Amino acid sequence: GDRRSGPLLYRPSCPDCRACEAIRVPVGRFQPTRSQRRVLRRNDGALRLELTAPTVSATHLSLYNRHKSERGLSRRTEAATERDYRFFLVESCVDTRELRYYLGDELIAVSILDFGQTAVSSVYHYFNPDHADRSLGVYSILQEIALCARLGLDWYYLGLYVADCRHLRYKADYYPHQRRIDGVWREFA
Repeated sequence: GDRRSGPLLYRPSCPDCRACEAIRVPVGRFQPTRSQRRVLRRNDGALRLELTAPTVSATHLSLYNRHKSERGLSRRTEAATERDYRFFLVESCVDTRELRYYLGDELIAVSILDFGQTAVSSVYHYFNPDHADRSLGVYSILQEIALCARLGLDWYYLGLYVADCRHLRYKADYYPHQRRIDGVWREFA
């Protein structure tokens, strides 16, 4: 249930709130829905993926800022700087990698992933809003679960699920999954 932001590890622990629930997918038992399979068919063959060390470039920063701004995810009025991006997504205290999604030669999405012995944890995913019709968030989760399967890993961690937050609620759409509730992993099928 721990999360990472830059070189810092944390676990939400609010005295009067239990809304944040860590969520993970058991890779070997995951079954995509019909809708998720359609997203795979629409993008497989059209997109090229590249797993590499995390970095920051002008393209990364532009995509990241557009995604945050145009999807209503930014709490700040000013755009993130290279330093902000580097501290949040590139600097790490664990084995962190970047999964790039290309349409032709155009970088259209990036996922930041932390690798452990038995699991991958999704740190952050962002994409070019011009390609929202491709359902790149869904596609990235499906591809990252498939990556875990190819690597023989047991778990894919989606981060935190919050039922009342529209930006985090989608995470419960991947079955089966487990959520950590009151310190116990509970299965949802």
